[in-house]
Amino acid sequence: MKMDVTYGVSKYRWAVLTAVMLVNATIQALWIAYSPVASAASAYYGVSELAVGFFAMSFMIAFLPFSLPASWFIDRFGFVKAIGLGSVAVGIFGLLRGLAGSNFTLAMIATCGMAAAQPLFLNAWTKMPAVWFPKKERATAVGLTTIASIVGTAVGLVVTPILAEGMDMARIQLIYGGAAAFAACVFFVFARGKPPLPPDESATEERAFMVEGLVHAIKNPSFLKFLALAFVGMGIFNGVTTWVEGIVKPRGITSTKAGILGAIMLAGGVVGAVVIPALSDKAGKRKPYIVVGLAGAIPGLLGLAFAPGFALIAISSFVLGFFLIAVNPVGMQYAAEIARPTPEGSSNGLVSLAGQASVLLVYAMEAVNRATGSFTVSLAASAVLLVFSTFLAGRLVEGKGQGEEAAGH
Repeated sequence: MKMDVTYGVSKYRWAVLTAVMLVNATIQALWIAYSPVASAASAYYGVSELAVGFFAMSFMIAFLPFSLPASWFIDRFGFVKAIGLGSVAVGIFGLLRGLAGSNFTLAMIATCGMAAAQPLFLNAWTKMPAVWFPKKERATAVGLTTIASIVGTAVGLVVTPILAEGMDMARIQLIYGGAAAFAACVFFVFARGKPPLPPDESATEERAFMVEGLVHAIKNPSFLKFLALAFVGMGIFNGVTTWVEGIVKPRGITSTKAGILGAIMLAGGVVGAVVIPALSDKAGKRKPYIVVGLAGAIPGLLGLAFAPGFALIAISSFVLGFFLIAVNPVGMQYAAEIARPTPEGSSNGLVSLAGQASVLLVYAMEAVNRATGSFTVSLAASAVLLVFSTFLAGRLVEGKGQGEEAAGH
């Protein structure tokens, strides 16, 4: 006999989501903080610009061994304990990176500590909405977390060059580390593990154990296809944000303006992450919006590669951000839905792992730059990858029951 279950959507879900958004924003600022001032950081630490690039790339590299353990921790102990542990680690290591002064080795060790904690944040993006939000709002919730991460990245890209005009790298990192410690305190005050009542029936569905869930996910052809899409999409995004100064510097654009271009791309991402996931939730479909996002990013990427002046590059950056970044929240929710009964932490973790494995593309972009003297070739090649990815996205299978469920609301 099936027991009656009472459901209710708690208004407090927005407070929990805000706390999650804040800690995600701070770690993104710490991740990207060196990219717009790579040349100045190179002089400060006495190392090459490629070595400075490893401040950002270390986050992607660390994801490879730590992603699956983080997913297990999230599914076993819940998103509050996982993000709480991660936020404490990021706050501590963020402060230590600032206290390292001009010692590159100590600064890199502190960065690796933050990088090891990052999977506890990224792999919980779909877990928190699955607990607190009804199914019809989950892509929107993931979209808002994406926006928070975009804002954090924008702060790192725009504020860092401004701060660098009046203070050294260590003091800048100390400020970001203090912000991360503050965010951790806010998270512990406001975060809660679950609402008084489940938001809908899907929140009470039984999930598989992690190993069983992983096996189920990787046997799903559409899930595997989306992992390939995540690899390409995140590789392009990470590559552009990591090497933004080097991409536009040959066209006479300064470090400060390079940071502004990065922020414009992220501003486009904010708009896209509001509009496209909301449309996806309203339609109850994911696949068409993934296809549109990948296809729409192609002209933006080509403009970033070939546009001659700041204005055209800025427009291209906005278009690239609007479409490419918006794929992430829709795709994350698609992956969580298509992989069930795989736990959200596990499916989210596999997608994030595929995305962070794209550090190979990030490194390849710099290798091609050194060989050719320009990032143009690697950006053009990335556009070709997006074309193939668009066709691959067209072969995804829509999650079962999505359209029917949406129609019932």
